[in-house]
Amino acid sequence: MQTFNYHTHTYRCGHADLNLKDEEYVEEFIKMGFHKIAFTDHCPQKNKIDVRNNIRMQYSQRKEYLESIRQLKEKYKGKIQIESGYEVEYLPGEEENIKELKEETDKLILGQHFIYDDNKELKILNSRITFSDEEIIRYAEYIETASSLGIPDVIAHPDIYMLSRRNFGEPEKIVANMIGKTAEKYNIPLEINLCRIFNKTYFENKQLNHQPIEEQRKKLINVEYPYRDFWEIVAQYKVTVLYGVDAHFKEQIQRYQELVQLANEIIGEETIEKLHFVEK
Repeated sequence: MQTFNYHTHTYRCGHADLNLKDEEYVEEFIKMGFHKIAFTDHCPQKNKIDVRNNIRMQYSQRKEYLESIRQLKEKYKGKIQIESGYEVEYLPGEEENIKELKEETDKLILGQHFIYDDNKELKILNSRITFSDEEIIRYAEYIETASSLGIPDVIAHPDIYMLSRRNFGEPEKIVANMIGKTAEKYNIPLEINLCRIFNKTYFENKQLNHQPIEEQRKKLINVEYPYRDFWEIVAQYKVTVLYGVDAHFKEQIQRYQELVQLANEIIGEETIEKLHFVEK
C-alpha cells in the first residue's frame, strides 16, 4: 500500500474542514503509517482570475501557509517527511506567476480545473456544464503545455474532464491518449484521485457517514472519476501513477485503504496490474 501522499489541502481553500489544523492532517497521516506527505493546497492567484468564493487561498495567505509547513517539517522530523506545495492550474499568460509559486515550494501538482473558452472566459469543469469536443482537447493541450514548461511534478486527477462529458467516445479517447503521451514524454506521474469516490460515498450529500464498505460500493455508479476507460488507455503508455488522497477532511485519510480498494475496483484489477506505481 502506498505510504506517501502529495495531495493535501488545508482550511485556507475554504471548502476543506475549516476547523482542522495543518498539524492534525500530519497526525492523521502518521497514524495511518504514511512516511511522506506534501501540502498542496489550491494555489493563490497573483492575478485573480478564478473569482469563485471558497475555492483557493488568498494571495496574502502564502507566507503564513509556507511558514506553517516549515514549522511542521521541523517538529515532525524523523517521524514523517513533509513538503510544501500548491495545486495549480495552467493558464496562458500566467507562466511567470506559476513559476514564482514553484520556486518557493517543494512540489507543484497540476489540477487543471478549467480552461479559457474562445472568448477568453474561464470555463470550469463540473457536472453541470458540458465541454465541447474542442474544449476537452484544449484541456489536454493545457496539460501538455504546462508539462513542456516543467511546471508539474504530478498531474492530478487527469480524468476530471469526464465531469463535463456524458459518455466515453472518440474525443474522450483522443484526450486520454494525449495525456498518456504527455506523461510518458515528460516522465510526470499521473494521479488516481480518491476524492470523488469519498464525496460520493462516505461524504454523500456532504454528510459524513460510517457505513461499511459493502454499502459504499453500491454508490460507485455515480462516480465520474477515476474513469475506467481512461485508465485502460493510459495503461498502454510507459507512465507512472500514484494515488492521491486529495485530503480535505481527516476522514479521507482514515478511510484511505478502503478508498484505494474502491478505486481499484472502478479501474479494474487487470488494468491496475498493468500500471507502474511510483514507489516513493
